[in-house]
Amino acid sequence: MPLKNDAYPSSEAFDVINEALTSSDAERKDAIKQGNAVFAFTLKNKAGETESWHIDLKEKGEVGKGLGTKPTVSLSLSDEDFGKLVSGKANAQRLFMSGKLKVKGDVMKATKMEPILKKAQTVKAKL
Repeated sequence: MPLKNDAYPSSEAFDVINEALTSSDAERKDAIKQGNAVFAFTLKNKAGETESWHIDLKEKGEVGKGLGTKPTVSLSLSDEDFGKLVSGKANAQRLFMSGKLKVKGDVMKATKMEPILKKAQTVKAKL
């Protein structure tokens, strides 16, 4: 089942991250070892609607819709900024400092997200 929602163009990145995580056991185990958390993302599109996805790097090593079970850290940002973040055109710390990225929960775990998002950079040409 695709995770992409056409109302959120950058949500395609969740499919790419899920593909990377499920492509091999070694890749998934490495990501779980690096992340060791459930990352929830709430994106806001240009119409002002919000939708959530999660990346479970605590147990399953997979991506799904919704906030997931007890997210360790929740990140809220615009669909456009998420697209820039996964394409490498934006820096999470700068987005956070400028108020464009809101973080709830374990802020230090949020820093572990960068290598995982790099897996989605293969879609940057489309975003």
